[in-house]
Amino acid sequence: MNFFKRAVLSVKARKGKSILQIFVFTVICVFVLAGLSIQSAAEKSGELARKKLGADVTLQVDMEKVREQQQQVNEGGRSRFEAVPIPVESAEELTAYHEIIGYNFYSSTTGTASGFNPIENEAADTETEEPTADSSGRNMQGGGMAQGDVSLQGAAFTDSISEFVDQTSIIIEGEHLTAEDTGTNVTLIEQTLAEENGLKLGDTITVTNPRDDSLTIDLEIAGIYKTTSMGPEQAMNFTALIPYNKLYVPYTAASSLKGEGSENTIDSAIYYIDDPADMQSFIDTAKASSTIDFEMFKLDADDQLYQQMVGPIDNVAAFSKNIVYLVSIAGAVILGLIVMMSIRERKYEMGVLLSLGEKRWKLSGQFVTEILMVAVLSLGLATVTGNVIADQIGNQLLNQELASVDALNTPDSFRGRGMEGFGPGMQQMQTQPVETIEELNVTVTGNDLSRLSLIGLLIAIISALLPSLSVLRLQPKTILSRQD
Repeated sequence: MNFFKRAVLSVKARKGKSILQIFVFTVICVFVLAGLSIQSAAEKSGELARKKLGADVTLQVDMEKVREQQQQVNEGGRSRFEAVPIPVESAEELTAYHEIIGYNFYSSTTGTASGFNPIENEAADTETEEPTADSSGRNMQGGGMAQGDVSLQGAAFTDSISEFVDQTSIIIEGEHLTAEDTGTNVTLIEQTLAEENGLKLGDTITVTNPRDDSLTIDLEIAGIYKTTSMGPEQAMNFTALIPYNKLYVPYTAASSLKGEGSENTIDSAIYYIDDPADMQSFIDTAKASSTIDFEMFKLDADDQLYQQMVGPIDNVAAFSKNIVYLVSIAGAVILGLIVMMSIRERKYEMGVLLSLGEKRWKLSGQFVTEILMVAVLSLGLATVTGNVIADQIGNQLLNQELASVDALNTPDSFRGRGMEGFGPGMQQMQTQPVETIEELNVTVTGNDLSRLSLIGLLIAIISALLPSLSVLRLQPKTILSRQD
């Protein structure tokens, strides 16, 4: 009788033990399949998140290096901060990189309204000290520094500025400024400022450099926007920080108002990348091939939103990977012990077969065949029930991760507080809560079943082969003489 037939008869004859093995092996397969399916779902969700959210990299002055250089220059004296503008040519180099899907250039300053009146803060008029004026009539704040009464936010594209992206500000007349407006003197003004001064589309306003009356620009009103922003707390003391007094202009216009040496420069540049996975490649390429002086400037990678969005599913994927390892190892051990107990009870059978001349490898093949029959049935049951169980386990783990993330997230009341000034970096502050992936679409794929079959096959062979070898290494006489 060949060992395949003996294996079939043995499984039928030992129904109780066979059912126990099927149950144990099915549980192992279900948990392994759940882990594999959750990993696959997490990978897909991560890919979708990358495509949905993207990432951005900001080119700006490296303040640490600037401070170190200034301390060396002023060694022994008092350090003075000096702004270092970014050459537009250097910033434009990076826009041609294949990882880039969009960009924006920023240049910000303040100016003095000429021929129109900025919106004043009534509370500041009654509760704060009025700014003094120097001999030329320019407003002076504490410390004798001349300040403007309007802020100019220069950009290449106004539609990607955070206030317009999150709908804090919306265009009600005219159109957004684009790269086509670069080099022209046009502006977007706030509705309240326009109404108070009787301004409309096509009108021209004049803004003067608060430190040099000879520097003025005439801006044609290309659009009117409405803002719901209340402005930072500093707006109580600085008229230029009142949201109604913010003028959006091409970055070239803001740079020209700063004076000689500021033309063809910007404060910062932001580059939008479709896939956060390409972010480091972009930075490495820029450092290797661009003409940017990275002793003075730096590229700051910002994938915080992406990491916060996919962080929980990454943790779930890592946990599910551990499940696969632990269940596979523990399952092989448990199943091996069950098989070992079964083989110990069949020592006499093995001794008789060996004494009749049966080859040892055929006996091992019989035990492996028996467990493989159990494995096939278990894999079928796991395939039927594994999808539902994997979906439940995956979403339960994800909900636990989301709960822990919510406990660590910054409260909404802290988001963006005091960050609505006119500095270039402040324009990119995210004021809306970050969405996370709240559900995993767990489905069993053909790849998951293939991996499960391979893992199940290894568990079956190891759990049957090792215990049988511990007995088959003995001689038939020894095996039969040890029977009680």
